[in-house]
Amino acid sequence: GHTTGPSLNNDKLYTFAYSAEVYVDQVKASLQKSAGYRISSGVDVNLLWRNPDNDDDQLVKVMMRDVRVENVNERPAAKNIFTGKSTEKIIGKEYLEALQRPIVLELVRGKVKNFYSYQNEPGFTQNIKRGLASLFQLQLHSGASREVDISGKCNTTYHVRQDQVTKIKALDSCEIEKQGFTSHNQILDVSTKATSATIYVLEDSFIKSIKAEENYVLLLNSRRKTGAKIVSKQRLELKSVQAGPGLIAGKQVASVIKILDSSYVAVTLVAEPVKSECKKCPSLSEHWQSIREHMHPEKLSKAEAARSFLSFIQSIRKATKEEILQIIRSENKELLPQVVDAVTSAQTPASLEAVLEFLDFKDTSTSTLQERFLYACGFASHPNEMLLKSLTAKFKGDIANEEIRETLVIVMGALIRKLCDREGCKLPAVVEAKRLILNRLEKAKKDDNVRMYLLAVKNALLPEAIPLLLKYAESEEGPISNVAATALQRYDPSFLTKEVKETMNRIYHQNRKVHEKTVRTTAAAIILNSNPSYMEVKNILLSIGELPLEMNKYMLSMIQDILHFEMPSSKTVRQVLKDMRTHNYDRFSRMGSSSAYSGYITRGPDVSSTYSLDILYSGSGILRRSNMNIHIFDRNAELHASQVVIEAQGLESIIAATPDEGEENLDSFAGMSAILFDVQLRPVTFFQGYGDLMSKMFSATGDPINVVKGLILLTDYSQEIQLQSGPRATAEFLGGLAIDISGGMEFSLWYRESKTNIKNRVAVFIAGNTEVDSFFIKTGIETTLEVETTLDFISTVQFSQYPFLVCMQMDRVESPFRRYVTKYESLPSGRRYTARRGKAELLPGNEYPLHQENSNMCRTVISAKSDSSSNWF
Repeated sequence: GHTTGPSLNNDKLYTFAYSAEVYVDQVKASLQKSAGYRISSGVDVNLLWRNPDNDDDQLVKVMMRDVRVENVNERPAAKNIFTGKSTEKIIGKEYLEALQRPIVLELVRGKVKNFYSYQNEPGFTQNIKRGLASLFQLQLHSGASREVDISGKCNTTYHVRQDQVTKIKALDSCEIEKQGFTSHNQILDVSTKATSATIYVLEDSFIKSIKAEENYVLLLNSRRKTGAKIVSKQRLELKSVQAGPGLIAGKQVASVIKILDSSYVAVTLVAEPVKSECKKCPSLSEHWQSIREHMHPEKLSKAEAARSFLSFIQSIRKATKEEILQIIRSENKELLPQVVDAVTSAQTPASLEAVLEFLDFKDTSTSTLQERFLYACGFASHPNEMLLKSLTAKFKGDIANEEIRETLVIVMGALIRKLCDREGCKLPAVVEAKRLILNRLEKAKKDDNVRMYLLAVKNALLPEAIPLLLKYAESEEGPISNVAATALQRYDPSFLTKEVKETMNRIYHQNRKVHEKTVRTTAAAIILNSNPSYMEVKNILLSIGELPLEMNKYMLSMIQDILHFEMPSSKTVRQVLKDMRTHNYDRFSRMGSSSAYSGYITRGPDVSSTYSLDILYSGSGILRRSNMNIHIFDRNAELHASQVVIEAQGLESIIAATPDEGEENLDSFAGMSAILFDVQLRPVTFFQGYGDLMSKMFSATGDPINVVKGLILLTDYSQEIQLQSGPRATAEFLGGLAIDISGGMEFSLWYRESKTNIKNRVAVFIAGNTEVDSFFIKTGIETTLEVETTLDFISTVQFSQYPFLVCMQMDRVESPFRRYVTKYESLPSGRRYTARRGKAELLPGNEYPLHQENSNMCRTVISAKSDSSSNWF
């Protein structure tokens, strides 16, 4: 009869040779040197029953025998973990018996309709048999279908040419239950590519040979040279056809199965999740003891701290709430903040419950820990609704420390944004947190409260908050309108409506009221960054020349930077400048010391990073604002890695200078505000008010104030991969950052000089482990990258004359960079093969050339200082 699937002859035994190979290696490596293993066996296949009413419904028995396990590549005996071990010893007696127990397939038109096996068989061996059974599924006409096999329910396409059939499975379409998560930002994440193809050669309407190959490639987006691949190959070749057992008579499949073996049950062809138990893994407290020494605060800018942090997170993820609490409760004050960083970053239900049970927000003595916990929540790599819900509940409760209350709501803003980015804007906890922040912002009376909710919105970036931000930016005084304006600056230009641009133009040109220079320059930056019209650019250029001296110089510098760095609005600016030739010279030749400048820190094939630095002074030479930004971007995404803003106002009285127009009544203030990895942190105040300033000035040691210190989990990728030959693989990439940012501001009245210093010390450690786990062997590849570096930014101002001298220095010290790749194969007994390659190099330091004018000034300042540098105050 005519069949649309392969057909077996009656009374025949088909003998095949089967092999399943796994290779693990670096992406570009050839498979000859890869780690891996091969399972090979004979496979006997015979027809048990054919449906009397439908030729194309067949029951087929499939049995593996003579199973062997060996290296996938030839190895000398000393490097061969299987040397001297029988298959039974490697796999284990009961597993081997299970593996060689036959399975039965019901094939209907070439597709596996039922897969019969034994109920209580180990998942591992069952999956290997599913991998073999899935090979027998094919159709003999070209076309696409959605079919179920070991990989799940997948889109599959067949191409048929005479006796050859090619089956292409779209692995990214497969529906299968698996655990995993990815990092919040694409730049910090891992990309994967997976392919699967099987080629069948037919003879006499049944299978002559099958070759299947499946490839998984994982690449670190930030450094695509770093990655891993898993290749899984299966081969089935017909060796002989001989006389075999006869058919079983019967009408129904069920009755035939019963006759065959009443223990058979129909089980799904989709692989079942399996995990091999870790026999010799250290407990959480043992692990902590082994890394504890690297976690001291003074070691927090070392790669070893970041490495220990990552391995600790992996242990915490397997631990219970009690085990975690035991460590938190027994640790000393010096190390606890680092423990809190790790426990919070682990992001498991147990770790969140443990840290929330330990922290008491009614107790001011643990404020440092509460703050570390909150920031770790803000940096969470894959936050869930539960986390935001817990924080909202804490916010509604009692909080002893006002700064913690402020940090809490600011972090809630960051979580709202992360959840919304992942299609979670409609989750009940997100809706509630949004409502809470927006309602309280509208009703807030005290400036402090307004500022706190504005900062939360600056993190959440809710489109519905824009009207409120506009109101505060235009109608409030200095500090409040400043936060509102900088919040608007963080929105994607596509959200900035006509109304936003009209308001920014009114603020910049002071159409309704006088605004502070800081707010006006932010408004100008927003206009110039969001696709400005010809007229908007023209009006800004016309205003230059009418502005107070330093603001004038600043705006000029901003325009030059747009041109020099080819920013999106540079075309329009060039056009306007061409048409304005007539009255340029006088307008654009103003003196002053303020400036704005952007440049590249690194330009790479995968990721580039830029810095921008702008400084605005008051007319008397006192810093009003310095703003340092670092952005990282690739072809599709951007990450605001850091921003450090130092702001000062009302300091003229110290040097008996005249304040700028409209700034006579400003309170004395200096402070610092930072953004780290897209999260706005709580601003830090250096001093507030004249009395506070005087007392600090005369006791100032110039010691830097710590702004951020801690450990941050940046890359957090974990995926399970079901291989079609049976084993499960896991791919984990973790990237940690140990960071220490400090900043300070010093004055010397004697030398009429002020100095701000920002030191960014960071260490990054990235670890990737891609592992294939068959219960009797593990094989994988581990990659590690580490770098330690320090970025110093110093600006010195001498205001003994006008225009005063400003020297800005930005240096990166020489940085050690190390990377290692380890391939391994290991047996549960502990016998292990490893091949490790590594490279260590020193990346040269760099002094970033800000701009020519700056370089000239630095020469003057440094020569003037060489004879007078030691004496402050």
